[in-house]
Amino acid sequence: MSTYVVVGAGLTGAAAAWQLARRGHEVTVLERSTPANARGSSHGSARILRYGYADPFYARLVAEARTEWDELESLAGERLVTRTGSLDFGPARDPAALASVFTEVGVDHELLTAAAAAARWPQFDFGTGDVLWHPAAGVVDAAAAVSAMLRLARTCGARVESGRPVTSIERAGAGHRAVCAGGRTEEAERVIVTAGGWLPGLLPGLPLPATFLAAFPPLQVMQENAYHFPYRDAPPEPWPTFIHDTPEILVYGLPGGRDAALPDGRSGQKIAEFNGGRPLPDATAQTGEIDPANRDRITAYVRRTLPGLVPEPYAETTCLFTNTPTEDFVIDGTDGITIASPCSGHGAKFAPLLGRMIADTSTGEHPPPPRFRVTA
Repeated sequence: MSTYVVVGAGLTGAAAAWQLARRGHEVTVLERSTPANARGSSHGSARILRYGYADPFYARLVAEARTEWDELESLAGERLVTRTGSLDFGPARDPAALASVFTEVGVDHELLTAAAAAARWPQFDFGTGDVLWHPAAGVVDAAAAVSAMLRLARTCGARVESGRPVTSIERAGAGHRAVCAGGRTEEAERVIVTAGGWLPGLLPGLPLPATFLAAFPPLQVMQENAYHFPYRDAPPEPWPTFIHDTPEILVYGLPGGRDAALPDGRSGQKIAEFNGGRPLPDATAQTGEIDPANRDRITAYVRRTLPGLVPEPYAETTCLFTNTPTEDFVIDGTDGITIASPCSGHGAKFAPLLGRMIADTSTGEHPPPPRFRVTA
């Protein structure tokens, strides 16, 4: 068995640490702040788990990930995914094409007219065109999932160190040394870097071959905005998640969970524009400030499209997306260092599966999918 340092304790790092520790490896997780903290990409209780991908590769991957979520929930003894179903609509979403993918992959679904969908979900204004419904979709409790995976990792012997920001990785004999702010170090045979929005700042200084670094896809960190809108009437059951794509705007929404609970314990619907935020050089440049123009745009969208919500946000937050140009993930490495950047704004739903892929890659048991590799 090998010794590992995992840099970062968000969803990806927690999943990788758990999957390695359960195989008997010695694992130390170094987290710059606290696991799933609000400055990263894995905080809060509301991330969409959906099957709606135009690419069958990702739709199949969701089905595979759902099995991993089931196992994680069983081992953790808690519910981490709440089933709500999901709606896809809008001319740029092409629900009919998504339905064809669902048929190919074997995902239960209904393709409805806008009128039929409006009769079932009057809280939406679907406009014209088809609406796709798939009932197996839901909401992932991101922070609880991080906590559960780290707890299971600790049970298998892993150490999780908070307040340990890694500034660089150095060669140390046959292994590596992670250097933290303040000069503290941690040595291991192998390193996994799951640093999210901090990866662009770390990557150039890693002891990796120049050819690998040159081939690494450029990363664009986005400070995204999300808003919580109150329901006009208390819903008898959770709203479905949704993705509405038009030539003008791509919006997603989901029940907000604990992220913005009201005094009576209820929460509103979380609404955001996909990649509608501000580009950053890396996570260190984030301000946590909401873009007023984006707030106005989303409020106008809610007023126009979601009659079941009061078009006045009662809470708002920011979050980081770390995008590759293709929105594919990166899982690859060499010389004992594995880099994992599975975000691009849609990685949360795959977390336990990605942890297994990262563990397989770093141990050499199985290569990652070719499209996740940096070099062929």
